[in-house]
Amino acid sequence: MGIMEILNDIWNGFCDLMGYLWANSDLVAFVGLAILAIVAALYVVNSKEVVHSAFYLALVFVCVAVTYFFLEAEFIGVIQMLVYVGAITILFAFSIMLTRRYIMRSGGGRDG
Repeated sequence: MGIMEILNDIWNGFCDLMGYLWANSDLVAFVGLAILAIVAALYVVNSKEVVHSAFYLALVFVCVAVTYFFLEAEFIGVIQMLVYVGAITILFAFSIMLTRRYIMRSGGGRDG
């Protein structure tokens, strides 16, 4: 086998892969959305800032709503966006911002 035949086989395989991905673009979009939702859920748990966790949670709720649109359940997707993203996340954000934060000193006292 010559180098041109190998390159031709690689190119044909790449074209076949791109054709498959183009034919199944909904699958590609769903997998990308699922990866985004999992990463955002991990950031909800591991974020040191509580406000950042609340907004990562909003991103997870948006991903769930878009998943409902993939399942052709548009009404539930819109309700998910309105109730969870619009109301619950904003409620979390305002309650976190209005709560007074205490920073603990190493000696056990509080800074106020």
